[in-house]
Amino acid sequence: MEYVKLGNTGMDVSQICLGSMSFGDPNNWIHKWVLEEAESRPLIQRALDLGINFFDTANVYSLGRSEEILGKALKDFAKRDEIVLATKVHQKMFDGPNGQGLSRKAIMSQIDQSLKRLQTDYVDLYIIHRWDPFTPIEETMEALHDVVKAGKARYIGASAMYAYQFQKANHVAEMNGWTKFVSMQNHLNLIYREEEREMIPYCLSENIALTPYSPMASGRLIRDASVQTSRSTTDQAQRAKYDQTAEMDQMIIDRVAELADNYETSRVNIALGWLLQKDPVAAPVVGATKMSHVEGAVEAVDFKLTPEDVAYLEEPYVPHRIVGHS
Repeated sequence: MEYVKLGNTGMDVSQICLGSMSFGDPNNWIHKWVLEEAESRPLIQRALDLGINFFDTANVYSLGRSEEILGKALKDFAKRDEIVLATKVHQKMFDGPNGQGLSRKAIMSQIDQSLKRLQTDYVDLYIIHRWDPFTPIEETMEALHDVVKAGKARYIGASAMYAYQFQKANHVAEMNGWTKFVSMQNHLNLIYREEEREMIPYCLSENIALTPYSPMASGRLIRDASVQTSRSTTDQAQRAKYDQTAEMDQMIIDRVAELADNYETSRVNIALGWLLQKDPVAAPVVGATKMSHVEGAVEAVDFKLTPEDVAYLEEPYVPHRIVGHS
């Protein structure tokens, strides 16, 4: 495993981040394909054995159950000081007033609940899951700053928003002497590259780390369209992201398969290899429901594409509608 600094920080993270949306309770959340605790723990332990030290979850994943599973496993299998643990806040945790968003009330309540579920005194990276148009950004940034100063988070990050929103948030923090975002967890892969227009140039200019989600487009980049999985047949979110552009994306998917055949390697190596060579990507967030998913992602760290390979993979791309910002 290779380790890199997370953006402007001195914190070392593995070049693969294990995403934990796939760990939880299939009976209490929208995703019915997630793994329960007994199936999740071996994947977490294998990730640690292979050198992954960066783990990502969210309060909303299975309404807290993902945090519980991940927190317990890391406490059992790892040394806390070696682990980089991230969780998120914003999405709806309960019906009724104050059940979601980035108000001071929500942030202060949700960080304490997340820490309890994760069985830790702090998270290394506290991420706002989406932009909150109903809360002044000054309120949000000051609350996040206070979370850091209280020792409940070491750094803060953001996810899935427009570049002007992200820049505005960091500007507000800088003007007031508050903690700024050090990372952006955005939607980025070979068949969705809209972030190259504004978000990536901004992050490059400020040395803000990218930790892209959906790096393999929910599996579409690494398997034939005829292959069906539990996720592909039940996950409405991935259908919403990719079904409308499936025809135009197919040429890129075919080229991933072609290069994998040429190199006698996996399609995972091609898809992640493309992402890992792109600045300022630090660590793609890779979900796993099988041991091979963990092992394949780690293997990709050592796989290198040539500039010609990158150009060949990128050439068929056409503009897509914005997906994931709300």
